[in-house]
Amino acid sequence: MTIRLVCLLATAALASACYTSRPAIDRSSRPPDREGTLAGHVRTDTNAPVSARLVRAVPLDGSGEPYETMTSDTGAYTMKVRPGRYRLEVQLHDGERLSKQPGETNVNPSDLDPGRDFVIARAR
Repeated sequence: MTIRLVCLLATAALASACYTSRPAIDRSSRPPDREGTLAGHVRTDTNAPVSARLVRAVPLDGSGEPYETMTSDTGAYTMKVRPGRYRLEVQLHDGERLSKQPGETNVNPSDLDPGRDFVIARAR
């Protein structure tokens, strides 16, 4: 009987040690995200992804340096930027030209601006 009582008390002690009074999900307030996100794809005119290309977001108000990122294996890119207006550029190699590029982009806080796609074609 004493062994059962000891085992029962040990189990209860271990179970209470695992209890925490803190919630599993942090519901505390946080400051709003002050940046926006630009996202898109770089592809060829035959719809092949273009990887390892530099994509640049240039602030149109002249404030600060451009933001830069590289495309992934799938030709995708994302970058966090401060709110403002931007011109997007992609690195071109010799013999290439853009057949599609995004226009000026206005980014607001917490925005997700997807579909900022580029299409690269061979120069003729």
